[in-house]
Amino acid sequence: MIGALPLAAIPPEDEALRPEIRAFLQEAVGEIPPERRARSWMGFDPGFSRKLAGRGWLGLTFPKEYGGAGRGAFARYVLVEELLAAGAPVSAHWIADRQSGPLIQRFGTEEQRRFYLPRICRAEAFFCIGMSEPNTGSDLASVTTRAVREGDGWRLNGAKIWTTNAQHSHYMIALVRTSGAPGDRHKGLSQIIVDLHAPGVRISPIRDLAGDAHFSEVVFEDVLLPGDALIGEEGSGWMQVNAELAFERSGPERVLSSAVLLDEWANWLREVGAGEAAEALLGRLIAHLAVLRAMSIAVTGRLVEGESPIVEAALVKDLGTEFEQMIPTVIAETLARPGLVAPGSLMRTLAYTAAIAPSFSLRGGTREILRGMIARGMGLR
Repeated sequence: MIGALPLAAIPPEDEALRPEIRAFLQEAVGEIPPERRARSWMGFDPGFSRKLAGRGWLGLTFPKEYGGAGRGAFARYVLVEELLAAGAPVSAHWIADRQSGPLIQRFGTEEQRRFYLPRICRAEAFFCIGMSEPNTGSDLASVTTRAVREGDGWRLNGAKIWTTNAQHSHYMIALVRTSGAPGDRHKGLSQIIVDLHAPGVRISPIRDLAGDAHFSEVVFEDVLLPGDALIGEEGSGWMQVNAELAFERSGPERVLSSAVLLDEWANWLREVGAGEAAEALLGRLIAHLAVLRAMSIAVTGRLVEGESPIVEAALVKDLGTEFEQMIPTVIAETLARPGLVAPGSLMRTLAYTAAIAPSFSLRGGTREILRGMIARGMGLR
């Protein structure tokens, strides 16, 4: 059964990071138009990531001996919240900092930690995630990509799809089958690190509804990997990937994907006023956001305690993406009132957010899969 999710608070020492971060962001992204800032954690900018690294803000939670700052999860929460609220282009380092690095830190060997973590902290190693596969829909356990032992290493064949930023990344952490057959489901799965510049790796970008090419299909044809490509124990991939997904599904990015649009609309309402109905709607959206934020912080509190709140994280992700998708819809309805003329920057921001919003409930696990997990956690199936 899913238990209660006790409220948590961000410690004062972590809240104290906000003024410095906001001052940095005002200088770094303050002049970028809102329609570009709306891309935020889909905005790939290695130069911006290197600026963050220069401030010591990448690998914030990694131990100091690996190049990190040795801070806790709440410090990173504050940083992420400010980055997303400002619409900073964080996509280059995002996955490495959010989940690949913590995964390596938790399950990797000492050699893997010393090789990868400092490079992540310096914005020299960008990662993508290899989970979904062609023709399997949202069934993550139907893995057919296979790594077989060959000498001291591995030979990899198969394909992954909907892989964000694969064409720009240095490495992929892939969920692969190292024993058994797809019918074995969770058994025989392992995680491996794939050098995306290795011979036999082919990456084909996929253009989305917004005209961007964030996603890719990645095909592996007899890719030879060293023995130390394996993360953790062979056959423990399913357990590891679920621990990884708790990081992916519970953060501020699951409630703030439409934040720039909401902010632009609110600023415009303050300037011109748009009637009691619009103001009441803004109040409801902010109240909704406050509740989701409290839930997200509570999940972070569980992670700080060393727990793996998989079901609670799925709940935050499901409710959060529903909220994110609602924002462009309801704002569009208010702007459709006869005689109302909104500024072009707001309309362009709305157009982009509305186009990309359908993906919010796909990335990180589809709504249907998450609700199945939540139902099982509540003992309903």
